[in-house]
Amino acid sequence: MRSETRRATDVAPPSPPPLAPDPDGIAELFHAHRLGLVRLAFLLLGDQETAEDVVQDAFAAVHRRWDRLADHGRVLPYLRTCVVNGCRMVHRRRAIAGRLIGDRVEPFWSAEAAALLGETRREVFVAVRALPRRQREALVLRYYLDLPEGEIAEVMGVSRGTVKSTVSRALASLATKLEAAR
Repeated sequence: MRSETRRATDVAPPSPPPLAPDPDGIAELFHAHRLGLVRLAFLLLGDQETAEDVVQDAFAAVHRRWDRLADHGRVLPYLRTCVVNGCRMVHRRRAIAGRLIGDRVEPFWSAEAAALLGETRREVFVAVRALPRRQREALVLRYYLDLPEGEIAEVMGVSRGTVKSTVSRALASLATKLEAAR
C-alpha cells in the first residue's frame, strides 16, 4: 500500500511570478520596428491607415501576452506573424463586405503618392497586389523584409518547401503580369 504522505522532493518548486510587461522594452521594440512593420502591412493591404491599425493591434497583442512569451528574444518574428495574420483578417473582412455591398472599394492613389512612386514602381506594386494573398505574402516577406525561408515558413505557418514553390510561382506570375502591362 502506498503511503499518502509526500516527501519534500515530490513537491514541485513554486513557479516564478509571471513577467510583467516591460514598458521600456516594449516601447523600445515599438520605436525600433514599428515603421518596418507598417511598411509590411501596407504592402499586403495597400492602405496606410489600416496598416497602422494592424501594427498597433500586433503590439497590443504582444503587450497582453508578454508573460506567456517563452523567448522574449523572438518577439519580432511573433510581431511579424501577428501583422501577417492581421492583414489576412482585414482581407477576409473586406471580401465579406464586398459580397454584402456588391462594390469593392479599391485603394485610391493620391497625387502625392503617385508622384512619389514612379510609374514603374506603381506598376510593380499593382502587379504584386493582384497576386493571390499567399503569393503576395511570400514575396513581401522574402524580398521586402529579406527573411530566410525558415522564418517565412514560421510566419506563414507552412513548410520551407511550400515557401520555395510559392515564391517561385509568385515570381513567374509577377513576370507575366508585368510583361502584359508593357
